This record gives sequence, C-alpha cells and structure tokens, in this order.
Amino acid sequence: MSDRRPGRRGRLVAFEGGEGAGKSTQARLVADALGAVLTREPGGTALGERIRDLVLDRSSDGLSDRAEALLLAAARAQHVAEVIEPALRAGTDVVTDRFIASSVAYQGYGRGLPPEEVLELSLWATVGLQPDLVVLLDVAPAVAAARLGTEPDRMEAAGDAFHRAVADGFRALAAADPGRWVVVDGEGTVADVARRVRMALADRWGD
Repeated sequence: MSDRRPGRRGRLVAFEGGEGAGKSTQARLVADALGAVLTREPGGTALGERIRDLVLDRSSDGLSDRAEALLLAAARAQHVAEVIEPALRAGTDVVTDRFIASSVAYQGYGRGLPPEEVLELSLWATVGLQPDLVVLLDVAPAVAAARLGTEPDRMEAAGDAFHRAVADGFRALAAADPGRWVVVDGEGTVADVARRVRMALADRWGD
C-alpha cells in the first residue's frame, strides 16, 4: 500500500501496552505494511529523545510524578508538531510506539495522578489529536517479565504493583472506548501476534 493517501488525511495508529508487550516489533511490521511513518514515544524528535533518556535513566529516581508527566507531555507536543501532524496533513499514515494512552496508564493509573488530568494535559499537548486506532497488546505479567533485559530502565524497574496498575489502566481505557481501541493477544511468536494484528486492522479498515 502507498504511504500517501491523495486528497485524504493520513491515519494515526498507536501501539500500546506494558513493558515487554512487543509493541516496537509489531509497530514496525504494521508501518512497513502500510508504508507509514514509524515513530515512538517518548522520542521521535531530537528533543523527545533527550527527554526519553532523562525519564528512563535510573539516576532520575528523584523525578517527581508530576514533573515526569509534564516532561512526557512536552516530548509529545514536539512529536506532534514536528513529525506526526505534518505527515498526517500530507496524507501519510503514521504508526507510533506509544501515545496518549501510555501517559494515562503510566502516570495516571501507575503513578496515581488523576487519569482525567493526565489525559487533559496530553490533549492540550497534541492540540486535541488522538489516534484513529489504538492497538493494545495484552500479555501476562510473567510473559512480559521474561522478555525484558537484565538491566531494566527506570520505568521497567518500577515494581510489580506499578505494572499491574498500568495494565489495569490500559484495559480500562480500551473498555471505555471500543470504537477506537482493539485488544490483541500479545503472547506467542512474533508471527502469531502479527497475524492477529493484521486481522484486527482488516476488521477495522478492510486494508
């Protein structure tokens, strides 16, 4: 499929899930299939990558929850302005590894900040832009843990209770907006999951 949609705005697909869910791999496969721009959060821009390094660095343990949320919102604002919105306006599809829902799940449900306030902050940062489709890769905690490296970053090392709350947050968000979200079993081989993701996208878009 061409990466441009003449006369039409591009589509934004966000892959969401906890640590070890396999988002990066599946996002890349879908971007390749759609001929889409592939990007990630936090990151996607020079500024965003610097913020990513700061937020994920284990030496940033003194970072307050609200400061963390604000930093991620700043990275997202730059990401939308510099990468996502120009591509969508040009008719190019965009696939992002994490977007607004990650902030709501991690800083809201995980850190204990009011989820509605985190959502409002992110929507302000994106000027109201939301994904056309959110793909949640759902995996059991034991499976996710087995996929992580031996040197976890600051977020990966946040503890089991934190990650359970994040997973519950993602599921709650998906249940509240089924028109935008699709939940995909993220367990099994890369090919198994990719097949499920393709079927989910075909069900929604017929592509």
